[in-house]
Formats: sequence, C-alpha cells, structure tokens
Amino acid sequence: MDIFYLGIVIFLFVLAIFDLIVGVSNDAVNFLNSAVGAKAAKFKTVLFIAAVGVFIGASLSNGMMDIARHGIYQPQYFYFSEIMCILLAVMLTDVVLLDVFNTMGMPTSTTVSMVFELLGGTFALALIKVSNDSAVGMGELINTDKALSVIMGIFLSVAIAFFFGMVVQWLARVVFTFNYKKRMKYSIAVFGGIAATSIIYFMLIKGLKDSSFMTSDTKHWIQDNTLLLVGSFFVFFTVLMQILHWLRVNVFKVVVLMGTFALALAFAGNDLVNFIGVPLAGFSSFMDYTTNGAGASPDSFVMNSLLGPAKTPLYFLIGAGAIMVYALYTSKKAQNVIKTSVDLSRQDEGEESFGTSPIARTIVRMSFNVSNGISKVLPESSKRWIATRFRSDETIMEDGAAFDLVRASVNLVLAGLLIAIGTSLKLPLSTTYVTFMVAMGTSLADRAWGRDSAVYRITGVLSVIGGWFITAGAAFTISFFVAIIVYYGGSTAIVLLIGLAVFTLIRSQVLYRKRKDKEKESETVKQLLRSTDNAEVLNLLRQHTREEWSKVLEFTGENFERTVTAFLHENLRGLRKVSGAVKFEKQLIKQLRRTGTLATARLDNSTVLSKGLYHYQGNDFAGDLVYSIGRLCEPCLEHIDNHFKPLTAIQKGEFADITEDIVYFLQRCRRQIEENQYQEMDADIVKGGEITRRLSHLKREELRRLKNNQSGSTKVSMVYLSMIQEAQNVVTYTVNLMKVSRKFEAV
Repeated sequence: MDIFYLGIVIFLFVLAIFDLIVGVSNDAVNFLNSAVGAKAAKFKTVLFIAAVGVFIGASLSNGMMDIARHGIYQPQYFYFSEIMCILLAVMLTDVVLLDVFNTMGMPTSTTVSMVFELLGGTFALALIKVSNDSAVGMGELINTDKALSVIMGIFLSVAIAFFFGMVVQWLARVVFTFNYKKRMKYSIAVFGGIAATSIIYFMLIKGLKDSSFMTSDTKHWIQDNTLLLVGSFFVFFTVLMQILHWLRVNVFKVVVLMGTFALALAFAGNDLVNFIGVPLAGFSSFMDYTTNGAGASPDSFVMNSLLGPAKTPLYFLIGAGAIMVYALYTSKKAQNVIKTSVDLSRQDEGEESFGTSPIARTIVRMSFNVSNGISKVLPESSKRWIATRFRSDETIMEDGAAFDLVRASVNLVLAGLLIAIGTSLKLPLSTTYVTFMVAMGTSLADRAWGRDSAVYRITGVLSVIGGWFITAGAAFTISFFVAIIVYYGGSTAIVLLIGLAVFTLIRSQVLYRKRKDKEKESETVKQLLRSTDNAEVLNLLRQHTREEWSKVLEFTGENFERTVTAFLHENLRGLRKVSGAVKFEKQLIKQLRRTGTLATARLDNSTVLSKGLYHYQGNDFAGDLVYSIGRLCEPCLEHIDNHFKPLTAIQKGEFADITEDIVYFLQRCRRQIEENQYQEMDADIVKGGEITRRLSHLKREELRRLKNNQSGSTKVSMVYLSMIQEAQNVVTYTVNLMKVSRKFEAV
C-alpha cells in the first residue's frame, strides 16, 4: 500500500512540473504585459529581468504554502487516503483547466483555480463522510470563509482596479500628455520617486512578507516603521530620478523595468503555492503516514500534522524557480496570453481579436451618452485645454509598441500599489485581476477605445472576466466529480484519469498548433497598419487582398464540394461541419472588411477614389460567396436532419457532374487572383457563362418535372432548386470578384 501512495506522490510532483509550466504561461501576462506592450527594452532583456524576479521570489517563498495544507479543508477530520484523494483530484483538474485557458489565450487566476478545486474536492469527500457519519457536520469539514473571501476579492479587485486605473492614468496624461518628453523637466523626478517608492513598498509588503528569510521581528520592524521607510525611499528616489534624467536616462523605462521585477518577484513568492502547494501537502502527508502510521491503515490515519506550518525544503523552492524560469523563456502560450492583454489595451487600431456582443454595444452606447452629457456641462475653455493634453497624434512610442511608457509605468506602479494596500487590509486581491483591470482602465483613460474599436475591446474584457468566473465554476465541478471517481474507483479510476489527463494535454497541444497555424496574424497586415506611406500602403493592401480573396475562393470550392457530397450521401455530420465552418468564415469576413476600412483610411483621397471602390466591392463579393455556401448548406442540413426523401438518381447525377466543373472553375479563378495573373480571365468568364447556362437548364428541367408531377417530392424539388440557385450565385460572384480584383491590381 505504501508503494501505491508513493506512486501517487510522485505523480503529484510530475503534475506539479506541468502545472508550473502551464501556470507560468498563464501568469506571465501579469508582469510582462506592460514592459512588452511599451517596448521598454528588448524582449530578451525584459524576460531576463522577469526571470531573475521569478527565481528570487520562488526561492524565498514558503509561508503561503499553508493554504494547501489547511486553508480549505480541516485536516484533523480527514484520513490519509481521503486527503490524497482530494489532492490528486485538485492536480488533475488544475493542469487540464489551466492548459485549456492558455490554449484559448485567456488569462485566468491560478489562485481561484486552486481554491475552488480544493473546495470542490473537499466538498465531494465531505458529502461522503457526512452520509456515512451523521455526527460530523459540513461546517466542521470545510473552511467556507476562504472561498467566500476569494469571491468577494474578485468583485472588489475588478471594480477598484479598473476605476483607479482610469483615474490615475487620466491624471498622468494631463500632467505629461502624449508628448511626455516636453513636460518632464522636474515632474519626472516626483513621478519617479512616487513610482519607485510604491514599487519598493509593494515588494516589502506583498512580495517578501511571507518569504522564508523574513523573521517575525523583521516584519514587526517594517510594520512599525512603515512611514519612515516610505518617506526615506521617496526622498532618495526623487533625487536619484532627477539625476538620472539630467544624465539623459529615460526614467519611465527605469520605472517599468523596476515594476516588472517587483511583480515577477511577488508572483513567484505568493503564487508558487498554486502550483506546488498541493504536491508538497501530499508529500508531507505521505511522510507523516510512513513515519507515524505504523500498523494503521490509510483509511484510519488522521492527518493532524497538516495543521502545522509548512516547512518547505529549500531545494524544492529552487527547483520550482528553475522550472518557472525555463517555462518563461520557452512557453509560446505565455506569449499568446500576453498578446490578448496587449491587444485589448493597445493605443492604435488594428485587427481585433474579439467580435462584438449585445452587452458591449449597450455599454458603449451608454458610455457615449454619459460622455456627451458631461461635455455639455463643461465650459468650452476647459474642454479645449483637456483636448490639448490628449493629442494622440503626438504620441511618443517605441517602434512596434502597443502603448507608451507613461501608461506602462502607471500600469505597473498602480497594480503593485493596489495589491500592497489590499494585502495590508487582508483583502485577497488576485494579481491577475488587478494587473489586467488596471491595464484596461488606463487604456480607456488614454482614449485607446475609440468609437471604431470600443465595442471590440469591451467584448474582449467581458470575455476575460467571464472566463474568470467560469474558472471558478469549472474548477469546483470538475474537481468534485474527479474526487468522487477516485474515491469509489480506486487504483483503476486513478490510472484511467491519469491517461485521460495526458490525452487531454497532448490533444490540447495539437489543437493549439493547428489553431495558431490557421489564425496566425498576417505579417502583411502588421506592416500595413503601421505604414504611413501611400504607395507602400497600397502595395501591402493589394498583397493582403490577394491572400484573403484567394483563401475565400479556396474555402468556397472546398465547402461547396463538401456540402454537395454530404447531401448526396445523406451525411449529416459532414453538413454540420460545413455549417460550423461557414460561421467561422463569416467572422473572418467581418475582420477582412474591418482591416480594409482601416487600411483605406491610410490612403490619400485620390487613391481611395480610384481604387477604394474596387476593394470594397471585392470584399462584398467575397462575403457573398461565404453567405452563398451558408444558404446552400442550410436547407440541405435541415432536409437530411429531418430524414426527408433523398434526391432522385437523375437529380444526383445532374448536380454531381456540374459540381465538378464548378469546383474546377473556382480553383482556376483562385490561382489567377493569388498569382495576380489574369491572362486567362476572359476564357474563364466565358466558362462561367457556360456553367450558368447549364444551371439555368437544370432549373427549367426541374420546374418542368415539378409541373408534370415527375419530381417525386415537392420538398426534394425545393431543395434541389435552392442548390441550383446558390450554385449560380457562386459562379456569378466568383466572376465579379475576379473582375474587381483585376481592376484593383491595375496600375
């Protein structure tokens, strides 16, 4: 039996390694977002500073480990086997759940994940214990106060961080404006002093308060002399920042890099428990059982030892820090999560990662109504003066940055300060929630959410916030059922669940690679939305258009053939796949139109008049092709789903023959657009006309059969006529797209 539980402990540590890698992928956004978004330094430099902070924070961490030992469950009421069941359920759930969010590029809270997984697993075992022994109550088994405090912390941190991020950034922008280099003669010293002092305060109060080297005397001394420390730091750093400014050092970059180090240190020092706390609790339980449980069965040995404080060996902490640094440098998913946060807070417009939603549209509409109301009350002189402080065309940003150093500094300093204040007030603020919502508040104050992008950004923010709550519910529910399965299924269930977890992780990696290959942002678009030269913009727009229109024709050909083949063979699953593909392609068409609008806005008026119309027409025809496939698939899907009569042999033969010609025609047109070679276009237009006439003949024949009651079924005839009509539309739209493409490409 000891060997069995030793195997579980070893597996918990194996999962902990995966959890560290996955967790860093998720939480790297907390401390890298601002520095990466503002290009405060080279990416490798930012990573190095963050890595040093992560390693030091992990190596000094210890005190927070107690939450996994007795923060949620009351160990004195649980046996060794029950504790191991809970811990195994938590780790199996945590690795898979975090990996799913990282694959989607959505930042979530590892703290909430662990707390609610512990709560779900404990609740499952508590129900079993209460049903077996009525003398034990749920209140004795579960520490519900901790879970409730986390939920309250979510609401408080989201609202407070967003509000203060918006207010502080507005004040910072009024002081420095977007052209900050002209207005930082002396104000930068005060700002730098406040920022550096806040960061040091944050490191002492939040980052190092539970570190292994912090004795109780040191903590009390810091607490008793906080005002003296803060005042001394402020004077010292104010003088230092002024000297650095005189030496032509960009103080904002210094602040950003200091803030990155501080947040990375605090993340590793405090959130390490989310990744290795559970395996360490399992290891401690196993050591206690093997040492003191001689002769006792795992089902009767009570885990009183977990009530004591954690004493984590230093080599565990150093090893965890090394793994976190490795993950920070190698994880592609970390960069994906960072991209989500940076995209939602970037200053300029560009490709939006999210669509729109009714809630977002309502919020935008209400916000603009409130803004207009305030604008009517303010004096004209005040509005003009404020407008001079928010001239975004004067923005000083590094090449390729999403926002400037002023906002990056506010993001890091304010996030650190809010977390430090929350910690001193015993509020369970989440690093993820605070840093993300501060970034959203500062981007709103900077007017980065304009009328053309606000609805997309708000939808993204709501999606991320919704993901946080989904995390809590999913963590609780999955851990609950996994704990029950492990408890009743024993070793067989454990082996099966381990296999399922491994399969899920591997499948997630495969799907992630496929999705990133499919959704990989075009380098052409990046250059297009950064360029200001008219000729370069036009050439890049033509290149982007050729890429996208040829993709639409490829999609049309493949899914036209799939729809017809699936319908003729009564393949319901195939038709459903096409229907799903059409929904996804419609979103890409919306994005194509939006990118086209942003790109044409960068062209001069004469170019817009001569070429812009062709570009808009081409996007319309591309959209028509996608919608035609949708209209072709919909009646076919409904027909097969209802098990109506199939097409007759004559109808199948007629449409199968012409489908081959249409698909070949689409392929030829796609190649011409893709290669920008239109020598054979006239011949293809003639070919398109022939196909259209053949389809018209099929339509007349079907109407004749229907009139003479030779069709067999009216329902079948209606679907067949719809297919013919959409096939004609596909050919017509393709010819029009090719004509417009040639005109758009003409010099």
